[in-house]
Amino acid sequence: MAEVVTAKSAKVMPIKPATAQKQSEKKWGTEVMKHGYCIIPSILLQAQARLLISAQQMIVLLQLVEHWWHEDSKVFPAKALLASRIGLSTKQIQRHIAVLEQKKLVKRIERTIPGRGKVSNEYDLSGLVKKLKEIAPEFDEAKKLKAAAAKPGGIKAAKAVS
Repeated sequence: MAEVVTAKSAKVMPIKPATAQKQSEKKWGTEVMKHGYCIIPSILLQAQARLLISAQQMIVLLQLVEHWWHEDSKVFPAKALLASRIGLSTKQIQRHIAVLEQKKLVKRIERTIPGRGKVSNEYDLSGLVKKLKEIAPEFDEAKKLKAAAAKPGGIKAAKAVS
């Protein structure tokens, strides 16, 4: 008897109705959305000040995230590509990435290809993911307090109940 291959057993992500994409097409238009999109957690944008990163560092980080398509995929855009997209020099890109690395949000991994030698660095974003997971509970708590503040008795009443 032949084994039935399911999406789970084949380790394939099941396709869900593309409602989010359709909503995005309604909002942005098909002509814009046909060029692709990138999923970025809102907490990354909301926590910029908390992460102590400048506007330019955030733009560099978002450009790196845009190249991270799957959990296990490699991120290795050339600094020249990032520089041309953002309007900075490759040296500025290098400095911003160095700061992101000092903050343990990004890790640079040198890449070489036999016969070509050194090529663009690979960037590991697991530090960013780890940091966002660490601060997520504080964002959850802040949302609860904000909701409680709007209710009769406010935050004091909410804390007394918990």
